[in-house]
Parts: sequence; C-alpha cells; structure tokens
Amino acid sequence: MATLDPSLDAVALTAALVDIESVSGNEAHIADAIEFWLRDCAHLEVVRDGNALVARTNLGRASRIVIAGHIDTVPVNENLPSQRRGDELWGRGTVDMKGGVAVLLWLARHLDAPVHDVTWIFYDLEEVEASRNGLGRLAKSRPELLAGDFAILGEPSNAIIEGGCNGTLRVEVTTRGTRAHSARSWMGVNAIHGAHAILERLATYSAETVHVDGLDYREGMNAVAIRGGVAGNVIPDECTVEVNYRFAPSKSEAEALGVVQRLFSEFDLSVTDISGGARPGADSDLARSFIDAVGGRIAPKFGWTDVARFAELGIPAVNFGPGDPALAHADEERVPVQHIVDCVESLRSWLGGH
Repeated sequence: MATLDPSLDAVALTAALVDIESVSGNEAHIADAIEFWLRDCAHLEVVRDGNALVARTNLGRASRIVIAGHIDTVPVNENLPSQRRGDELWGRGTVDMKGGVAVLLWLARHLDAPVHDVTWIFYDLEEVEASRNGLGRLAKSRPELLAGDFAILGEPSNAIIEGGCNGTLRVEVTTRGTRAHSARSWMGVNAIHGAHAILERLATYSAETVHVDGLDYREGMNAVAIRGGVAGNVIPDECTVEVNYRFAPSKSEAEALGVVQRLFSEFDLSVTDISGGARPGADSDLARSFIDAVGGRIAPKFGWTDVARFAELGIPAVNFGPGDPALAHADEERVPVQHIVDCVESLRSWLGGH
C-alpha cells in the first residue's frame, strides 16, 4: 500500500502525491495513503466514503470552514514521476490539483487548534462527467459532512483567491442528410457539408464578458468535437458537432440553454452535460476576512469548479490554491514551489487567527 511520510513538508508531500498515479477511476491507492496520513491525527474525526475522505475538527467553534480538493487527475502523458526543476515541480497533477491537496493535507495534520472548526474533504472523480463526482456523491448521500459557513476549494488559482466560477454546458448539434453512393453523390445530401453552418456560426460568435458582483467573467462558445461519416464511399446522412458553452454565473442553466437553442434553432440539439456556475461568494464576513488575510485581491474563476456545488448548498465558496490554471491538464504541467509555501502560510495564518 502506498504511504505518505508524516515528516514531509508540503512541497515534498506534493511530489509524493503526484507520484501516486490517480487518473479518474483509479484513486484507491492515493485514497489509502491519505487515510493513513489522517487516521493517526487525534484532533480529527475521519470518515471514508468510497475513495473520498472527510476529516473534521470538533472543537465547538462558532463557525465551520469547509476546505476541499479532488485527488484524481486527467490521464498521464509521459509526465510521471514528478521532477524538481529549479523553483518548479513538474508532473501530472502538480497543478490540478495535488499541489492544493498537499497544502490541505499538511494543514489538516499540523493545525490542531484552528480558530474555526474545519472540515477537510479529499474526493474522487472530479475530472469526469459531473454525475460521477465524489463531492456530488457526498452532497447527496452524506450532506451533513459538507455543512459549513464558508468553503474554500483548493483549485489552482496562482495562489490568489478566485471567486465563483462560470457554468458549463455541452450540447450536440446535429445536421441530417441522405445517404448515397459517393460515385453518385448528387443522389444524396451530405450532412458533413451541412455542418459548415454550425461551424461558421461558432467562428463568428461574439462571447460576452459579464460583470457579476464586482468581477468580470468571460464567456466562451466553442466546438470541441465533430463526428460523422459512414464509409469512404458513402455520402453521410448525419454529422454531429459537440459544442461547449461556458457561461457567466449570473445566468441560470435554463438561460444558458436558451442562448444555445436560439443560436442553433434550426438544428437538432441535445444536451449532454450542464452545470450551473457560482457567484463570487465574497460578500460574507468570513469570506471578507479570508480575502483580507490573503492580501485583499480577488479575481474571477473562468473554469467550472466545485464551488458551484457549495453554492447549491447555500455555502459561499471561493477557489484558492497553488499553480497556474492555464497549465492544468497540460503535458508541461508544473507548479512554482513558492505557490505551495505561500498557500500553506496564508491558510495557516488565517485559520490560526494570526
């Protein structure tokens, strides 16, 4: 069984976590290691649900902070094991988000008397379809474990606070035609040729920048996949373009779907995935206290994150973690060591009341 040395600092702990391959669906080994790390902490109550771990202090504090991170990664592409190169740590998951998980794990073990009660959550299956998400599973089956007054998600944010997140919607837009032998193409209607109207509409689409509670969220509408064709000598009768719409958190899921439906009103359209966004979550007393403690700066989060799940539960939440989100999932994924150190110190200072 993989184990984690309790003497590791947060940077070395990041490397150790990265070196435990945990592509979505293969989190058992890293979950075992995390459980080993947490179980001997007398100040924590530890609950395991599948490959998700929840560790809580129960000190009777006036408020409870929920701090969460996912333990899975996207597939490896010759970027394991981790490598230290100067002031950066390279490897799959260094950014998304084992650097953040290491920060949380180190603090969960060493911060035994925080000024707020803390719930630390380490969950599986974030990098796959939303229906399998481990945090979503906990929200449905054990909602009491997620209860809190303010939440922080350790997603990469360049070690600054990023508020809320955009929503995400994926639809399949389909053109229809008539099959025919390609030697007699005039007898058919080519559905792939018909897809040019969809692609042209996307290429000329002007995405909005939407101001929400003091932050500017950039939207995006893009083709992310296309499929069609029957054989090399057949005129295809169907072509499908998968479209991803990233929408501002001021829009509901229904409003976002309406935007896409109006844009492609004459085509067959089916929804394959939709998750609403979250407003910045920066207006509660706890959120303002945390923002002030980390330097007073807050930026928008453009990608979807699980802060949206906390928003659905009525818990204001922000993103705060090491690493540049632009490098998440990249083959050259790497995190500045200083980001890890800074995140540890910022959270330890705020949670410790210093």
